[in-house]
Amino acid sequence: MTKKITFLGIETSCDETAAAVIRENDNGTADILSNIVSSQIDKHKKFGGVVPELAARAHLENIEYVIDTAIKESKISIKDTDGVAATAGPGLVVCLTVGLNIGKSIAAFSNKPFIGVNHLEGHALSPGLEKKIEFPYLLLLISGGHTQYLIVKDVNKYEQLGTTIDDALGEAFDKTAKMLDLGYPGGPNVEKFSNLGDKNFFKLPEPIINKAGCNLSFAGLKTAVLRESKKISGEKKLRYNLAASFQNTINKILYKKTKVAAEMFREKIKKNKFQLIVAGGVAANKTIRSNLSALSNEMGFETIYPDLKFCGDNAAMIAWAGIQRFKKNMIDDVNISAKSRWPLDKNAPYMKGPGLKL
Repeated sequence: MTKKITFLGIETSCDETAAAVIRENDNGTADILSNIVSSQIDKHKKFGGVVPELAARAHLENIEYVIDTAIKESKISIKDTDGVAATAGPGLVVCLTVGLNIGKSIAAFSNKPFIGVNHLEGHALSPGLEKKIEFPYLLLLISGGHTQYLIVKDVNKYEQLGTTIDDALGEAFDKTAKMLDLGYPGGPNVEKFSNLGDKNFFKLPEPIINKAGCNLSFAGLKTAVLRESKKISGEKKLRYNLAASFQNTINKILYKKTKVAAEMFREKIKKNKFQLIVAGGVAANKTIRSNLSALSNEMGFETIYPDLKFCGDNAAMIAWAGIQRFKKNMIDDVNISAKSRWPLDKNAPYMKGPGLKL
């Protein structure tokens, strides 16, 4: 009988302090022995966004307790694990360093293999925690810091089809919430208050919608929201209408761009079964899920979403990515350092900045 691989995962890339113990099942999915997430929402709420120094300090205060709790809840000890995985990037370096250093220390003192995980790969592989997934598949990664279409060919093998040339989708949601004074965290509040508004009330732009393949742009949409928000003088109903119109415009953009990405995927990958995986924090948005599921039905794709608890930052996905890399002998030296930027497709062009031609 094959030994079931068990990993401790640690995540501190932004404002969630998280630890988890994950064991691989016989069917290729995961047994979640523990999954602890300590949120910092209350610490950052008054600033309307994450303050890196405050986040790093909170990680330092909480990390030992969170890891201890994850280990106790899993009912196994460190010596019974096969390795330790911690997020090494991308993210806020002052935050990443906290989890990365303690992960390396635990691995060194317990004589276990250590794996520095790309946070984006954690998201990319996260649906595999609960469902057996088959490579290759089309991935739409939508989070606070990233918006990308990728072909996931295998663990550590990615081809970028398109990305945002400016703001990430989660960032656009957060900034819209701030402009409309909807509270923090922005994304869930925009979704919540959109239900109280008229999604067709405002006509908002859909930047680069008919060009640039499946690359996306949200800066112009964000600017339009800012312009309209200054006209409505904080009137509640109009704020909700603007939130609803913003979310509706996002869904129209994602529908069109995902269709382009799906067509590109079909041309490149010859197989009978097509899968679209949507992962990252913004994948928790119910209207986005409904919108993309409708498109997938139209295109003949199966749509797979992580469970809501695995959409946001969590250590279960980091441990899971660690297990997948461990199985391919992708073990890291303890000298691995934190990276603020770490693309999954290392050959993809950097698509941000002035002078970009599309």
